[in-house]
Amino acid sequence: MRSIFWLVTVLLTTQTLFAQGKKLITLEDIYKNNTFKMKDVPGFKTMKDGKHYTQLEGDSTDMSIKVYNLETGAREKTIFETGMIVFARKKHILIQNYAFSGDEKKLILFTNGESVYRHSTKYFVILFDIETRSVTLVDNDKLMHTTMSPDCKKIAFVKENNLYLKDLERNSINAITTDGEKNKVINGNCDWVYEEEFSFTRAFQWAPDSRHLAYYRFDESQVPEFTIPKYTGLYPDLYTYKYPKAGEANSVVSIKIFDVDKNETVTASLGGITDQYIPRIKWTNDPSKLCIYRLNRLQNKLDLLLTNASDGASSVIYTDENKYYININDEITFLPDGHSMILASERSGYAHLYNYDWQKKQLTDLTEGSYDIESLINVDTKGSMLYYTSAESSTLERKLYSVSLTGKNKKCLTAEKGVHGITWCEGNQYFVDKWTSIGSVPVYTLKNLQGKTVRTLEDNHELAQKMKEYALGEVQLTKLKGAGTDLNAWIITPPDFDKNKKYPVLMYQYSGPGSQEVADRFPLGNYWWHQMLAEKGYIIVCADGTGTGYRGEEFRKKTYLNLGKLESDDQIAVAKDLATLPYVDKNRIGIWGWSYGGFMSATCILKGNDVFKAAISVAPVTNWRYYDNIYTERYMRTPQENPKGYDENAPEKMAGSLKGKLLLIHGTADDNVHFQNSIMLSNALINANKPFDSEYYPDKAHGISGGTTRLHLYTRMTDFIVNNL
Repeated sequence: MRSIFWLVTVLLTTQTLFAQGKKLITLEDIYKNNTFKMKDVPGFKTMKDGKHYTQLEGDSTDMSIKVYNLETGAREKTIFETGMIVFARKKHILIQNYAFSGDEKKLILFTNGESVYRHSTKYFVILFDIETRSVTLVDNDKLMHTTMSPDCKKIAFVKENNLYLKDLERNSINAITTDGEKNKVINGNCDWVYEEEFSFTRAFQWAPDSRHLAYYRFDESQVPEFTIPKYTGLYPDLYTYKYPKAGEANSVVSIKIFDVDKNETVTASLGGITDQYIPRIKWTNDPSKLCIYRLNRLQNKLDLLLTNASDGASSVIYTDENKYYININDEITFLPDGHSMILASERSGYAHLYNYDWQKKQLTDLTEGSYDIESLINVDTKGSMLYYTSAESSTLERKLYSVSLTGKNKKCLTAEKGVHGITWCEGNQYFVDKWTSIGSVPVYTLKNLQGKTVRTLEDNHELAQKMKEYALGEVQLTKLKGAGTDLNAWIITPPDFDKNKKYPVLMYQYSGPGSQEVADRFPLGNYWWHQMLAEKGYIIVCADGTGTGYRGEEFRKKTYLNLGKLESDDQIAVAKDLATLPYVDKNRIGIWGWSYGGFMSATCILKGNDVFKAAISVAPVTNWRYYDNIYTERYMRTPQENPKGYDENAPEKMAGSLKGKLLLIHGTADDNVHFQNSIMLSNALINANKPFDSEYYPDKAHGISGGTTRLHLYTRMTDFIVNNL
């Protein structure tokens, strides 16, 4: 009877919407036909004169790099076309990215990329001389992190876990390291967990004067291995790599400094402890001094080490400690005086910027107040100004501000309400502003340093017009009651919403530490699919619970040592709050999420089994014991120190509480959140004799994508919701 009632309801809704002349969103619109394509500004690189930019254009068979006037957008010349390069042994060259040499006389062309881990790629690399049009293949093999020296005379790159140096004048290659070996030693490139959790891949840096090259050496020989079967042939291909789970051994990291002229290497002094992290290295303005970030394993104490390039001797010039943990950022900028820098810290309870003089041991506030800065965008030392984005006007907004290096004369440069994403332009004359709000498609504008629009680069007019053809539900920002405080939330109601009717609710969330799903921006997470469900009669709700970002440190870090507890308490409380609304069917509330959100949706239907009727859990962590140590221990410490924190909110341990309908989804080749997580939860549910649905995607990684995979995935999830909620 319920299925018949649902079918009648959908048909009546469909007839009403078509009568209004509106189309309905289909899964093919979203995941096959790209109907709601949102345009951005194609990746362009501003040139050093601050007046021009270059852009890679064309298709895979005919690509070019053209120079444009930044102010007018007029094309001025073409500096490269694929027809200019011919290598007889390569039938097809696909250019995927490019970089200029420091003098802008040469191009480094990255071609035919091949993924390594999740965020790094190796390429065939071509060096192209713009003036002479001469072409050089940097090496016969695919390379990682090909980077030219500042003086444009040498190129450093990584191949097969070793770091190499190519002398362009002599056309010779020198192996800086020779001990690199798969799953044992890595030079100049990150191991898996550093790449994933410290968000960088190239593990070497040129000194400003090109005389030294500082690089990481990872000894991962004692890190436990994880093997993923890939079902590509008659017998599975076994992919084995180093993956340190919570409480397990990490790579031993050392920092080496290579003297290019002397062909000698020294080891930087990092102290007597090896069970620690080196999340960043950065050269100061003095080419003989390297700054090394040293973070303890608990991740609550950060030292900055000033290191001599000649002998590796180091001294601590700055220390930041936190009662919870420290989030590593890239905000440090060294100033020309040689003894001060711009840095970010949460020492006030909010993320703010400071000017620190390590000779005087003097820390000066540059920003202050009960709000978090998002990121440092640019430091203009000549103009004595810095530019940053923050949530000062609202936790739901981001705006660009300027302030002097003394913390005075603060000015907002982007007045429009909403979220502004800033891309700075070389030359310190302009920036690109991607502005959006919850009801407005993204608009890209070029602005000057006074915040005045020079020209509009892209306004997504076609998408705005296309949206008018469809029956879209109203989207609102609001507040909902959490377990301890009001939470920021958004709600999508059905296009024909009637407050006198009862509607099922599907909640969506991510909930991870410092994340934010609720903001005044477009589009919201999984926006088009959620709109499609709204057309089918569902109310879609997303609430950012305890632990999410831009509400200060105490709110963000309240989940410390107990991931999943307060977050799920909030989602359950929101569901109960929604159940009191006259237009909500309290017996038809569901929840879904992906990754951390998958962990949360599974936790919620088990803890809140009297509230949630159905849940979809995609690629979830089901016990933090199975996840990597850098991320997990930052928030939980080790399982040995905090066993209750790991187990008391683990879905794997609560399987016997399942009452509603659960769909568990995972890619079998997920190298981030291993398929093991879903297997262990499945096993626990089977042992508890609890029925559940599952869907696995062969050889798919954490993103579960490629070909028709997303169409299949969202068809499966849609059917599950329609049939069970």
